[in-house]
Amino acid sequence: MTHSSTMNHQYQFKDYLKLVIPFILSTITTPLLGVVDTALVGHLPNPAFIAGIAIGTVIFNTIYWLFGFLRVSTTGFAAQALDDCLLLRSSLIRPLFIAIFLGLIFIIFQKLIFCASMHIIQPSQDVQHYADLYFSILIFGAPFVLINYVLVGWLMGISKVKAVLFLQVFINLLNIIMAMLFVWWMHWDIQGVAFATLIAQICCTLVGIWFIYRYLPKTKQKIDIKSILSWQSLKGVILVNTNLMIRTICLLTVTNHFISIGSTFNTEVLAANAVLFQIHYMMAYLFDGFANASSVFSGRAKGTKNIQLYNQTLRWSLQACIICPIILIAIWLAFDTAIIKLLTNQIEIITLSLQYQSWLMVFPIVAAGGLIYYGVFSGISYTSSIRDSMLLALLVWFIAQYFAVPVFGNNGLWFSYILFSLGRTLFLVIWIKQSKRYVLL
Repeated sequence: MTHSSTMNHQYQFKDYLKLVIPFILSTITTPLLGVVDTALVGHLPNPAFIAGIAIGTVIFNTIYWLFGFLRVSTTGFAAQALDDCLLLRSSLIRPLFIAIFLGLIFIIFQKLIFCASMHIIQPSQDVQHYADLYFSILIFGAPFVLINYVLVGWLMGISKVKAVLFLQVFINLLNIIMAMLFVWWMHWDIQGVAFATLIAQICCTLVGIWFIYRYLPKTKQKIDIKSILSWQSLKGVILVNTNLMIRTICLLTVTNHFISIGSTFNTEVLAANAVLFQIHYMMAYLFDGFANASSVFSGRAKGTKNIQLYNQTLRWSLQACIICPIILIAIWLAFDTAIIKLLTNQIEIITLSLQYQSWLMVFPIVAAGGLIYYGVFSGISYTSSIRDSMLLALLVWFIAQYFAVPVFGNNGLWFSYILFSLGRTLFLVIWIKQSKRYVLL
């Protein structure tokens, strides 16, 4: 679709939803790799295996969550480029360069990363040994994981949702098959799980490159790699990604602080919080699918300087902010006990989870705007607003938990998190009016 045809094309809400559903499905598959690894070793005789995998998974989840901005920013840049061959190639090459550079840095400093993690977690020697086995193999997948973020982000940006969904399902199925082969048949235990995941990551990169080759428009124009990767060209990309990285650091800070404060209560409350937080993550993944779709359409609007399409994207995002919480609350009211029982069979934890479950009905209402409009703003690369809104919300979190937790205990902790989520929304939507000028830049 050319710039002119995009300008004249009348998109409807159903076009928006056509992107949302595959994006939700592809996003939900992301956390399954660690779950598959844990489930497989959970059936092996040595309990240190599952502990080692759990620690390794925490390290990699933290690293990859921190650099997940590569997918988000690439989606925005690719959507803005549309059918401009040079811009499309640039929107792919620049983040790929950053991904490869960061991946190699992780490999070079792997010992430092692992030792620092062990200093923080402080597991037993037995568990540390198995965590080291898992980590020392899977760290070589870092460049491939980050490259996959870029490839998936780029494919999202040009709305190749079937390719995105295929890649996400492919990596999980291949990982399951290889892990079963290596662990159950070849008896490689924890190394088998790590090698299976590494092979899946590499294969996903190779298939992703094939998709890129297939969908990248052909051009006879000479590609000046030196110009594309010049500091002047990379500066804007790095600035956008830095702002998104600060957002992620704020999220990690709040999440870790939430867990840290929760650990001061008794073990049962900590476990109940963990159950509810996992359910909260699934809600967030649903919103992420809408955020991705909003990012694509706002990016298209910026690429064509189409303020009408941008306004339409804002309206669709608002509709999503209303519809999603209603659906989530209805599902939660109907199946709250059943959902909690899927995650635990311990009566005391179930009882406590139900005692605090009302906070999960409030969460989608207050968090919807911050999670969905985040996609709108990232699509037009207006990420300074995302950074600033998160920093302000982080300040709200620290103030709220300081006063609320000593008085109300765990309810005060959840109340503080709800205020943080509300802050994310309120502090971001105040920039909507100003964002419109970024579409025309």
